[in-house]
Amino acid sequence: MVVDDSAVVRGLITRMLEEDSGFAVVASVGNGQMALSALERYDIEVIILDIEMPVMDGLTALPKLLKVDPDLQIIIASTLTLKNADVSMRALEAGAADYIPKPTSSREISGGPDFKHELINKVRALGAARRRTIRRPRPGVRAVGSTSSGAVLSSTPPARIPVPIHPHAGPLVLRPASAEMPEVIAIGSSTGGPQALFSVLGALKAGTLKQPILITQHMPPTFTTILAEHISRISGWAAAEGKDGEVVQGNRIYIAPGDFHMVVEAKGTDKIIRLNKNPPENFCRPSVDPMLRSMSAAWGRRVLTIILTGMGSDGLKGGQVVVGAGGTVVAQDEASSVVWGMPGAVATAGICSAVLPLPEIPQYILRLASRR
Repeated sequence: MVVDDSAVVRGLITRMLEEDSGFAVVASVGNGQMALSALERYDIEVIILDIEMPVMDGLTALPKLLKVDPDLQIIIASTLTLKNADVSMRALEAGAADYIPKPTSSREISGGPDFKHELINKVRALGAARRRTIRRPRPGVRAVGSTSSGAVLSSTPPARIPVPIHPHAGPLVLRPASAEMPEVIAIGSSTGGPQALFSVLGALKAGTLKQPILITQHMPPTFTTILAEHISRISGWAAAEGKDGEVVQGNRIYIAPGDFHMVVEAKGTDKIIRLNKNPPENFCRPSVDPMLRSMSAAWGRRVLTIILTGMGSDGLKGGQVVVGAGGTVVAQDEASSVVWGMPGAVATAGICSAVLPLPEIPQYILRLASRR
């Protein structure tokens, strides 16, 4: 379902999605109240939800939509303003799965291949996440793909059958963690990452660790500024976007700014943040891989890396460098990930020392980082 008060924008997004035979847009509506009505009639897996709309805006509609169907995957669409970035972050805290920066005009939307690429990839990934459990539509709603016939399915409660999206042969192969206490912690994340970061860092309250934490979260400019503010509020840590030339210090969180790779350079005994606009890696800037390569060069085997939920495989090549230098890599497990792309890539490559549910990751970090 596409929810936007602009009929032109709805039409453009719908056409983009339906050019892919794997998608069916079963509803296109102009505000949150209409979205709620449509949700009662159709079985919908993914919603593209605008923020600013009349009658009922996106932030108001979000919890109401999730109350009707807690398994909905909702992508917040918003323009890159500080206000909208803050609202989008609050929407992620309230249960939205992801966000997409919306161009400011229909011309930019229709002519922007980057927007289309990101939209389709996110809808596809979140649709797969929704189908981790096979279930029939809610009683009395129309089935996806059956909108023309108006077929109404049985009112029998839906059965859930777990379906892995990244099945792998045999058990995961784990390797021993580094025997040395890490001097720095690296975190990489993408789809579902803000919520995962809030969970992990909210449990690792300020003062529990002395090491600096460097984070690359796939996010556009402005959003990373607001992400840092939300992490500071939730965790009590001093969190901010990394600044070119600043010295890395303990008890601080550094976040890669949108559209910049954040890397580290050793200068004597100091480690210096460097920002660059080198080409995207894994279709991303910022990217996790260059951050991990540079950290491994600067700290050697004393790097602890955490790969959280996200699409694609960013972090795999960098994680291999970390492990090759004697460092440690940990991945979020499939069941607790919104998308088991990035963590699944490192987990199935055999470079992890642990693959853990999200709630267990903070304690594992604390144990390795303090050797308790």
